[in-house]
Amino acid sequence: MRKIIHDCDCTFGINGCDVDDGLALLYLLGDPEAEVLGVTTTYGNNTLEKVYENTKKFVKKIGHDELRVYKGGATPGETESEAAHYLAEMAEKYEFFHQVKSIVLMGGTTEPLIFAKREMDELNFSCDPLATYATLTSGTDVAVITGNNCLKVLFTREEYERELSDLSKGVVRLIKNETDYWFDNNWDEYGIPGYYNWDAIAAAYMMHPELFETQIVDMQLSTEKLTKGRMILAEDEAKKNCTLKIPVIRDADEFRRNLYDTWMNVKIETVK
Repeated sequence: MRKIIHDCDCTFGINGCDVDDGLALLYLLGDPEAEVLGVTTTYGNNTLEKVYENTKKFVKKIGHDELRVYKGGATPGETESEAAHYLAEMAEKYEFFHQVKSIVLMGGTTEPLIFAKREMDELNFSCDPLATYATLTSGTDVAVITGNNCLKVLFTREEYERELSDLSKGVVRLIKNETDYWFDNNWDEYGIPGYYNWDAIAAAYMMHPELFETQIVDMQLSTEKLTKGRMILAEDEAKKNCTLKIPVIRDADEFRRNLYDTWMNVKIETVK
């Protein structure tokens, strides 16, 4: 059993905002080997206040009122927050990077994210480059699901209709009712006939690393480049300042099957 704290900017169900954070939490709740201790929230997909309120609403809607939701910092460099104190408490205060077994992040790019219509900006690591740099270079076991590596699996509306057909299941009704708008958003803005489950990929790696090929990569990071979310590979040993795990999905079909099967384990009875 893995004890997990889910840190997110959950905007699941907010029209015009990404749905992947909510789907990642559903995945973790559906995996019998995951014990979600709590949820910490941050800004990104929307303001901190909207993310925080939406995340509380989301955990209540899926019938997990026992999950405490903690509010993080609202701006870069804001280190004093409810979420920060909770994380410190959970990992023995002031020894966070030494006590935490592993950190799995979704974010960053190693090359531009080019979609059909235009390039997409990186929206995770660039939100607070100083905090990102501190985490990536902490010496902890850090795995990064880059934006580039998320592009291997696109989820389409047609696939959802096929895989999420059992409307007797509350989790099926929840996902279909509250993610449908995101297909239209991605088509209109980027020309993509579907969407990518960014954070759910990180959750899947945490619980099932066998679904991935894991590369060990030396990096030459800088806060300047991280303002755009860019991670630069070290040209030689002398220039590296950290070594990261960079997982890549091994087989797209196997990954999809695991994601859908795990979602189906979540028991939700109240969604109409």
